[in-house]
Amino acid sequence: MIIFDDLKQKIIAGEYLPDQQLPTEVELAEQSGVSRITSKRALIELEREGLIYRKRGSGSYVKKQEDPTSNETNINNSNPIISMIVPYMATNELGFIKGASDYLDSKGYYLSIHDSNWSKEKEKELLLRIPKNGPSGIILYPISTMSNVELIHAIYWNNYPIVTIDQYFDGSPITSVVSDNFEGGYLTAEKLIALGHERIAFISSISIEFRSSVRDRYQGYCKALRDHKIPIDPDLVVTDFYREINNLTSKAYYKSMLAKLLDSGATALQTEHDHVGVELLKNALEMGIQVPGELSIVGFDDHIISQHVEVPLTTVAQDYKEIARKAAELIVRQVERLDMEQHKIKVPVRWVERKSMAVQTGLLSEKS
Repeated sequence: MIIFDDLKQKIIAGEYLPDQQLPTEVELAEQSGVSRITSKRALIELEREGLIYRKRGSGSYVKKQEDPTSNETNINNSNPIISMIVPYMATNELGFIKGASDYLDSKGYYLSIHDSNWSKEKEKELLLRIPKNGPSGIILYPISTMSNVELIHAIYWNNYPIVTIDQYFDGSPITSVVSDNFEGGYLTAEKLIALGHERIAFISSISIEFRSSVRDRYQGYCKALRDHKIPIDPDLVVTDFYREINNLTSKAYYKSMLAKLLDSGATALQTEHDHVGVELLKNALEMGIQVPGELSIVGFDDHIISQHVEVPLTTVAQDYKEIARKAAELIVRQVERLDMEQHKIKVPVRWVERKSMAVQTGLLSEKS
């Protein structure tokens, strides 16, 4: 991204003129102290944004830009590019990228990837810049359904194609493709209830209103408890604590949380996602709490870490590839003016049972 941004700014500023050759992959790698694969990726992204063209065996050259005063819209760009904005780059996001790129490749579109790095300001900058720079539409994985709402709606009402993934905006006409998080939350609680658990805690590092995905999982949890005539106990709902934990404080915080939950009679923990579930599991084992003998724990996402812990974590899997494939299909239909209707698509989730949950015996060991 550093190489990409540096070259892009120089092209925009006119330091590199149309048809002028850029440094080669090898030269860029040597200048920046990176591998040739990294420098090549920067050039590929520049090509995807329509800033350069590449000649086999010759190199990369600055592409002449269209007159910005032209009446032609960005949607008619001769290099159809869809930009995907994600809050971070990890295993799950690769599923999103794969699902979208496979579909877009089949339709003759390119995919450019942008990382907002969990920053509201960075997300805003990308949302302002991308529509002006040539891409035909945006697939947005928002950092939150509380951030940049006005700007996202302005993009939609300006008829610029946009589809959100993972999150949706309540009361919004913007098309979205998300997991069926409500069903995932309901299914988790129902599975635990079937094992005899009635004191089930819901744990989320963020507030319920911060993301639609977590909000829906919580609503599913609540409905499952109500359907089984189990009261929702506020003492068993722990949320919005991400600011209080870091590498130095996390162990003490999680152990204190576990102690309070056990004192409140909790026998099972339904967590926001696998990272929280794994942290609670590890700290419970360090405290001598048997998982799942004394405490059952369930995550969400089926992240790879859920498989590689002392007690493999039961979880709910999301179909990231299908979410992104469907979003790519819908954004292309918007770009090509084939379908401008609002769609709220929910992709089914899948239960993944491992070793971290068991029948509740009602016999909790006393801890010193």
